[in-house]
Amino acid sequence: MHNYHYLLIGLGIGLIIALVVYFWQLTSRKKKEKNHQEEIKALKNSLLEKMEIEASGIEKLKSENEELKRQNENLRITNAALVQKPGRAEIQRLSVYQAAIDKLIISSPGFGPAWQTALNEAEQVAEEVGNGAKSFFRKIFPKKNVSIIDSTTNKAISSDQEEK
Repeated sequence: MHNYHYLLIGLGIGLIIALVVYFWQLTSRKKKEKNHQEEIKALKNSLLEKMEIEASGIEKLKSENEELKRQNENLRITNAALVQKPGRAEIQRLSVYQAAIDKLIISSPGFGPAWQTALNEAEQVAEEVGNGAKSFFRKIFPKKNVSIIDSTTNKAISSDQEEK
């Protein structure tokens, strides 16, 4: 019986140690779980704040986009109105004529067909400028080739050829 006594004492001490370790692990797990819950709550709050900030940013961008669309439409209407103002069509037509005359000065042997060709090309360029395909500044400040007619050969000499 003496051997069973030591066995029961060892078993009791082991059981007490096991219970202490079990309760220690249980409280440790509950603390970790509580910390995890607090961290999850903090992350949810952080995510909520971020989503609110992004939503307000998106709303701001949408309103800014709508404002820019409205301004774009107003500018388009204003531009169309300015093009239709009296005098604009005449200035554009004079610009077309000036470009045609500049081309005729360079190639003057067949004046009639050359005039029609040059006029058609100048109108096409003016239409491209009007549609935005070419620069507006090129229309206002056209590149001009000054040419002189040589009296001996009766040919047009451009300013580029004259420098050679």
